[in-house]
Amino acid sequence: MRSLLLAAAALPLAFTAAPALADGHGAHSADLAEVLAHERRDDDRARDQYRNPAETLAFFQVEPDQTVVEYGPGGGWYTRVLAPYVMGSGEYIAINQDSDGRTYRNRLQEARAKGWTERFKADLAEAMGMEADEVMAFETDEVPEEMLGTVDRVMIFRSMHGLANGNVADAVLGTVRNMLADDGMVGVVQHRAPEGASFDDYAPAPGYMPTERVLAIFKAAGFELVSSSEINANPKDPANWEGGVWTLPPVLRYGEQDREKYLAIGESDRMTLLFKKAD
Repeated sequence: MRSLLLAAAALPLAFTAAPALADGHGAHSADLAEVLAHERRDDDRARDQYRNPAETLAFFQVEPDQTVVEYGPGGGWYTRVLAPYVMGSGEYIAINQDSDGRTYRNRLQEARAKGWTERFKADLAEAMGMEADEVMAFETDEVPEEMLGTVDRVMIFRSMHGLANGNVADAVLGTVRNMLADDGMVGVVQHRAPEGASFDDYAPAPGYMPTERVLAIFKAAGFELVSSSEINANPKDPANWEGGVWTLPPVLRYGEQDREKYLAIGESDRMTLLFKKAD
């Protein structure tokens, strides 16, 4: 699992370049419906039925004039929503785990992880019609001091199992807490283990986590729960796959084996949680 986490962190963002914002840097639509309908998301839109971006961002109270941080953008699915939504009147910032002190399978994997910042900035800049040095992306140990205490929202999409499995949740959430303004909040979407599941049965390795475990991690990091939602629930998912959450789409770990069965289930059952800094 640790190697899976590191590999995911090193994945390039698959942005569509030229037509992303043809009218250039600074132009954006504050209308989320237009952002979601834009041609840059033509390959992403099939997942909206499982990821519910409009409803999820509304629940997290994300507005286009806010400073919004996305942790671990991965393949960029939510980046292609968040960046055009807030860039212009607000700010989009990407952060990723500190690349030092990890264990790597080989030098190529290490090089990709350590090159994430520059690669992300170049890819997003090309997609948004701006210069790379205008894109804000940092590893968690490199966040500028002037950025601390200024962030309205931090988004953590389907990454808590990786943080827990890598024993870096405390460090990452410590940085997140320091970045938040006093009234800032953290939105979390995470693959959910069945109610009553023990941590021993659903350790982070399968990708699913008990809700109680996520709540405990945030409490220990100085947060309290504001609200929860079933926006991203999927009652068809028993969340007990031998191959973990990657059994289901979009990964479909076993290829053609039982493919139609997994497609009929859809993406994983997910908790949706909103946190604020504890008093």
